[in-house]
Amino acid sequence: MGFITPEPPDFDVQEWRSRPYLQRLRPLARHWAENGFGTPGAVYVLYVVKIVGYVLGGVAITAATPGLGTVGDIASWWTEPIVYQKIVVWTLLFEVLGLGCGSGPLTLRFMPPVCAFLHFLRPGTVRLPAWPGKVPLTRGTRRTAVDVALYAAVIGSAVWLLCSPGTAGPVPRENAVGLIEPVRLIPLVLSLALLGLRDKTVFLAARGEHYGLTLLVFFFPFIDMIVGLKLVMLALWWGAATSKLNHHFPFVVAIMISNSPLQRIAWIKRKLYRNFPDDLRPSKLPAFLAHTGTVIEYVVPVVLLLSHGGITTTAALALMVVFHLHIMSTFPMGVPLEWNVFFIYSAVFLFGHHAAIGVGSVESPLLAALLLVCVVAVPALGNIKPHLVSFLPSMRYYAGNWATSTWCFRKGSEQKLNTHITKAAGMAKDQLVALYGDELADLMLHKGMVWRSMHTHGRALNGLLPRAVDDTEAYDLRDGEYVAGGVLGWNFGEGHLHNEQLLEAVQERCGFEEGELRVIVLESQPLHRQHQHYRIMDAATGRIEEGYVDVKDMIVRQPWLDEDSPSIPVRPAGSAVRPAGTPVVTAHE
Repeated sequence: MGFITPEPPDFDVQEWRSRPYLQRLRPLARHWAENGFGTPGAVYVLYVVKIVGYVLGGVAITAATPGLGTVGDIASWWTEPIVYQKIVVWTLLFEVLGLGCGSGPLTLRFMPPVCAFLHFLRPGTVRLPAWPGKVPLTRGTRRTAVDVALYAAVIGSAVWLLCSPGTAGPVPRENAVGLIEPVRLIPLVLSLALLGLRDKTVFLAARGEHYGLTLLVFFFPFIDMIVGLKLVMLALWWGAATSKLNHHFPFVVAIMISNSPLQRIAWIKRKLYRNFPDDLRPSKLPAFLAHTGTVIEYVVPVVLLLSHGGITTTAALALMVVFHLHIMSTFPMGVPLEWNVFFIYSAVFLFGHHAAIGVGSVESPLLAALLLVCVVAVPALGNIKPHLVSFLPSMRYYAGNWATSTWCFRKGSEQKLNTHITKAAGMAKDQLVALYGDELADLMLHKGMVWRSMHTHGRALNGLLPRAVDDTEAYDLRDGEYVAGGVLGWNFGEGHLHNEQLLEAVQERCGFEEGELRVIVLESQPLHRQHQHYRIMDAATGRIEEGYVDVKDMIVRQPWLDEDSPSIPVRPAGSAVRPAGTPVVTAHE
C-alpha cells in the first residue's frame, strides 16, 4: 500500500484493458480479496484526522456552553444532558455539511474531498424532491434560491443551538446547566423538514432518520427524553441486526475485512473466500462473523436496556465499544466513521451514566406514539416494501441489501454530464485523471465496479448487462453511486438517489439519444421474499424491461463473467424462470 499513490494490481495494464469488461473484473476481484481497494495510506490518515477533528470540535464547541467549564474540566461535565444534546446537533451539522458519511476518496471524492455543502449552496444544481407529485411546492429538480435559503437556515439554526445556554428544568441535581430550551429546537426541525421535502438528498445527508428523530425526543421532559433516546438506540441496533438476517451479509463481511487497512495478513484474507482465487463466494468464516455480529446487536442492547449498572452493564458497554471500533477499523466504503463514534458516546452516556433510568419510567403516551411510528412502523414498511422507503429510515445498515444501479454510457456520451449539468465538482473520473492520469484512473474506476461486483447485488447487475445492452464494449459502465455523487453532490449507498428519478433529471438536461444511456436498477430484497425487482431503462425511451431475479441465483455467481451462464435467470412475478435473452416487460407492452 503506497502512501500517496494507490497500490495497483500486478499485471500488464495494457493487456488487461484489451479484455472484455466482465473479464477485466476477474483479476481485480482477486486483487480486492487480498488487498481491498488498494487505498493510499494518506487517505486513511485523512479519515483519522477527520475523526479527531469531529471529536475535538464537538468538545470545544460544547465546552463554550455557559456554566460547563473548560475543555480541561471535561471529566466533570461530560455527563451533563445538554452536552449530549449539543453533540447531537454538532453531529447533524457535521453530516449535513458533507463532512461525515459519504465524504473523501473512499466515496469517490478527491478534489475536493468534501463538496456536499458547495453543491447544496449552489443554485441550479440538481435536487430530488421526496414526493413531487403529492406535496405542493416541491416539483422540479433544479435547486432554487428557496432551497439554498432553507439549507442556510438548517446550518444557521444548528449553529444557534450550539451557542445556546442551558435553561433550568427537571434534571438531576448534579446537572446544574440544564437543557436546551425546547422552543430553540423548532427552527432546525422545521427547516430540515421543509428542505427534506424539496430535496431528499439533504435530509438523508443530515441523517434525519437518526438525528432528526433525536431532536424530536428532546422536546419531552428529562426522564422521558432519556428513555426515548435509549429506545432510539435500541431500535438502531435491532434494525441493523434484523436487516442482516439474509444471504447478503456474509458477502459484506468478507469484502469489509479484505479492505481493512489493519488486516494485512494475506492468508487470513484468502480464508474469507471458499476457494481463493477461483471461487470468491464467502467461506464459513465471514458467515460465522456475520452471525456473531447479528447476535451481538440483538442481545447486548437488551442487556444494556434492562440492566441498571454494575458489572453486567460495564461488560455489555465494553462489548459494544469494541463492536463499533471494529466497524471503524474496516473503514467501510460509505465511511460512517463519526456515526460509530457517536454510537460509542451514546452507549456510555445513556446506558452507562443513566443506567438507573429504566423503560418503566416513561410517562408520555405521545413519546410512545412517536417512537412507534418512527422506529417500528417506518422500518417495517421499508423492509416489506423497500421501494417505498430509503434504506436509512428502514434501518438496513451494513446489511448488503441495498437498492443499486449500473449506468451504461455509450462511449463518449458521459461527457454530457459535464457539459449540461451544474455541479459543485467534476465527476470522479475527471478528478482521478487529474491526479493519476488516464490509465490509473481507469483502473481505479474498475476497482470501484469490482467492489460492487463482489456483493450479491453486483453479481446480479453483471448478469443483467446482456439484457440491457447488445455490446458491453461499446459502453462505459458506471456505478449509480458514481453518478449520484457527482450530479447530486452526495451519496451514501442509497440506490433511490440514482434510480428513475435521477435518470429523468439527467435526461431533462442532457438529452441523450436512444441507446446512448441505459440504466439497470435493482431494488432491495423485501424481508419476506427471496427475490429482487429489477428495471432496465433507456434515458430517451423509458422503461425497456422489468422483472425479478432470485437471491438463490445471485449468491452462486462469481464477480466476473460466468462462461457457462453469462446472464442471470430472470422472471416476471408469478411465472416460471425465463432464460437469458427473453424479454420480460417492455415499454411498448
